[in-house]
Amino acid sequence: MNRNNEVSELIDVENAFYIGNYQTCINECNKISKPSLEKDIYMYRSYIAQHKYRVVLDEIKPGNETPLLALRYLAEYLSNSGRKEAIVSIFDEKFQGDINELHVVWIIVGAIIYCNEETYETAMKILVGNFNLECLSLHMHCLLKMSRVDLAKQVATTMQEKDDDATLTQLSQAWLNIQIGGEKLQDAFFIFQDLCDKFSPTLLLLNGQAVCYIGQQKYDDAEQVLRECLNRDPNNYDTLINLLALSQQRDKNSSQFSRYLAQLLDDHKSSSWVAAYNKRSAEFDRLVLQFGPSNTKSIDEIVA
Repeated sequence: MNRNNEVSELIDVENAFYIGNYQTCINECNKISKPSLEKDIYMYRSYIAQHKYRVVLDEIKPGNETPLLALRYLAEYLSNSGRKEAIVSIFDEKFQGDINELHVVWIIVGAIIYCNEETYETAMKILVGNFNLECLSLHMHCLLKMSRVDLAKQVATTMQEKDDDATLTQLSQAWLNIQIGGEKLQDAFFIFQDLCDKFSPTLLLLNGQAVCYIGQQKYDDAEQVLRECLNRDPNNYDTLINLLALSQQRDKNSSQFSRYLAQLLDDHKSSSWVAAYNKRSAEFDRLVLQFGPSNTKSIDEIVA
């Protein structure tokens, strides 16, 4: 295999991963016979994205001395809630030294874990100054989570200057446009559509389009796209979240909302959305007990 073919194949692998076509990414990795750390990184990350954590844990041993060890830690973090705190500590210690000496996958995985912990400022500390496209994209993600659209625009400009045509740059621009809203929602929609036409429609791209439709109050179009997503994967997390939002906007009977909510709570217990919902639900119950009426008598008893 010559160098140009290798680079071309890795681009195909990379693009498949970023648009959420994880099985294609794995298949493309398996076609590359020459050993490649970068190939293995995308392959194992695709297994993680498919929630096939056991594959990663079985194949990347605890004593692995390559950057793939970071992916083992990520699989552990996502699959074993009892290990989360210990793994966060491992990355905290890892980043005490010279971050520039680390392979970029350590930075990416560390940032993903910190984002899951909602410690966005900690994530940005290890991302700032790193001009790897995915690091820039993660930096933008943190800024958008913190509602700093002004700074996110600056990161988007840096990504465009580095590689305006890159799939990740295009996706990041779409996510920024969604956050800005208004007329930018249509621009975001076109980016998702262009990527669907260039590669293939994936759940990630279709859900992106659905979010644009919801933001534009095109609820029938959003429902049509989300129904297609359900046909592809009836338990997809993003699809269920968007259906939940859509059912609220359309003010249909509450059975739809309750159904999607029950599915999320049952099948995505470890997700950040479910964790936030449970936290707020518990807080609401606490406030009801604290500020609710102290009189437990019925109206009839009081009147009598």
